[in-house]
Amino acid sequence: MSRFNRSLSLAAVSFATLIAAQGGAQAGAFGLREQSATAQGFAFAGAASGSGYLSSMFWNPAVITMSPGWNSEWHLSLILPRVDIKPDPTQTPTAIFGNSGDIGQDAIVPTGFGSYQVNDSLWVGLSTTAPYGLVTDPRENWAGQVYSRSSRIFSVNVNPVIGVKVTDWLSVAAGPTFQYFDIRLKSAVPTPIGAPGTAVLPGQPSGVLEGDDFGIGFTAGVTITPFIGTTIGLGYRSSVEHDLEGSFTLPAGVVAPVSVRTPINATLKTPDQLTLGLSQVISPNMTVHLGFEWTNWSILKTPIVTSAATGAPVQALPLNYEDGYFYSLGLDYRVDPQWTLRAGLAYEQSPIDTKIRSTRLPDNDRIWASIGVGYQWSDKLSFDLAYTHIFTKDTNIRIVEGHQDFRPGLPFVADVDSSVDIISAALRYRWDDAKVAIPAPIVRKY
Repeated sequence: MSRFNRSLSLAAVSFATLIAAQGGAQAGAFGLREQSATAQGFAFAGAASGSGYLSSMFWNPAVITMSPGWNSEWHLSLILPRVDIKPDPTQTPTAIFGNSGDIGQDAIVPTGFGSYQVNDSLWVGLSTTAPYGLVTDPRENWAGQVYSRSSRIFSVNVNPVIGVKVTDWLSVAAGPTFQYFDIRLKSAVPTPIGAPGTAVLPGQPSGVLEGDDFGIGFTAGVTITPFIGTTIGLGYRSSVEHDLEGSFTLPAGVVAPVSVRTPINATLKTPDQLTLGLSQVISPNMTVHLGFEWTNWSILKTPIVTSAATGAPVQALPLNYEDGYFYSLGLDYRVDPQWTLRAGLAYEQSPIDTKIRSTRLPDNDRIWASIGVGYQWSDKLSFDLAYTHIFTKDTNIRIVEGHQDFRPGLPFVADVDSSVDIISAALRYRWDDAKVAIPAPIVRKY
């Protein structure tokens, strides 16, 4: 098992890299879909049926049985968002303080995957991923400062997996997920608190809410090959409950001459997710992929922040998202034994609409357009590149009376101008001799 130990060491390196860089959410709400450069080339169509090779483990761990031998993959995505919130001067009394500026922050999201085939029917593997992430950072003093300044969500997910090839047409897999989750929210606070109009003045100090936690969940999946050339995959990622511990800090002059830091607790459940994929070979050189994803964002509801000392409520975090849906279609064309071209389109139905849309996360429905290319350097080494542009539906923010974030006397109405570009790359390597006689599963696409 020395080879497997080495694979675990490589995954640990990926874990360390993952902690070093992460950022803007691009999967509805604060989810991150950018786990695979390979699957991104298809706009993540067929991600659960193996279009992303080993990296498809993120969506469906059962695809691990589609990779014979001993394999590792490393993926890196550069996310380049542009988001500008422009307040309506006729309806927003604070519009004089200006636009948000570009609140989207460029981000790098690295992920790593490893697998080892123990025998004809048993696989073990490990993935290090980042399922959630968000950084929005408007100008310190702007028209919506009372509703948000900076926001940050960071996560790391480690997922060991055991996969079993039950028959030539059926594989199953499952494993625990160990997840770290960290959140930090900052916004302007009036001084003294409650004083009329002070919350809208430039230069108001910031209140900061922050907390983190480790939580445990699980992932499970199945792949079915009813016919040669047809692969169906279904994967499930469970919710993870986080009992966040942290602090709520009010600046000097709000309730006391010095800043006041209150230790806090809050419970937040990340959404569970179900992903369905279909990959169908239609010619020796071409495969079509379909994908569907449901994310249970409605589980978030309204977390209550309480004092760690007394248990008294300190602040509510009204989220109240709806569920999210993602529909995708992609295809690949094998030009020759070395080169593969990929393309895909997807439509994402956001869990956030105008009734609850905030200045922290002005999300909306969007279209993903992706292209990608793969190059097989040798029997052991291959590379993938992908590019995606995300077209976002026209978006507005209406924080008025009746909105969950509304503060009396401070309506905020604005238009949001946004778009996203994503560039991803991957390296895939097989450590053992690719020519050894380890039976390959029939479920491989080609």
